[in-house]
Amino acid sequence: MKDMYHAHAPLSPEQCSSTIRQLIHAPLPLVWSIVRQFDNPQAYKQFIKSCDLISGDGGSGSVRDVTVVSGLPAERSTERLDQLDDDLHVMVFSIIGGDHKLVNYQSTTTLQEDASKSGGGTVVMESYVVDIPADSCEEDTCVFVDTIIGCNLKSLARVSEKIARGKVP
Repeated sequence: MKDMYHAHAPLSPEQCSSTIRQLIHAPLPLVWSIVRQFDNPQAYKQFIKSCDLISGDGGSGSVRDVTVVSGLPAERSTERLDQLDDDLHVMVFSIIGGDHKLVNYQSTTTLQEDASKSGGGTVVMESYVVDIPADSCEEDTCVFVDTIIGCNLKSLARVSEKIARGKVP
């Protein structure tokens, strides 16, 4: 059902998209409480040094200015929260500025309870669509973005599972 949120169809041949999944052995409400904090992405996103809310209260329409850790090919990113649905556990944000190559980037994150035989938990899916930079190709762009998202979701799993075990990160 949540897969419908991840049906990103590139609008042109100059765009690419992908979806990354992560199983987290922690209850959905706990994981969502971390993900939904638009004003505190550094709670689990390792590549973010700091975040300042420029406008809004952290709900839909809010805009944040993110400072990226050194070593990445960027220093800052300006991002808008397009959708935040606490009932359906859906978050959508767009990058609207910054000094990086992620133009027309939009990310969708959904959470759902894991119904598999693996012991329960939460399945997090994050998908995106983005323009392919002129000096790059589709494969390299997807590998770069998939790597960042994969690292973020693994970090989310570590943080969530540690809290679920009663150990504050």
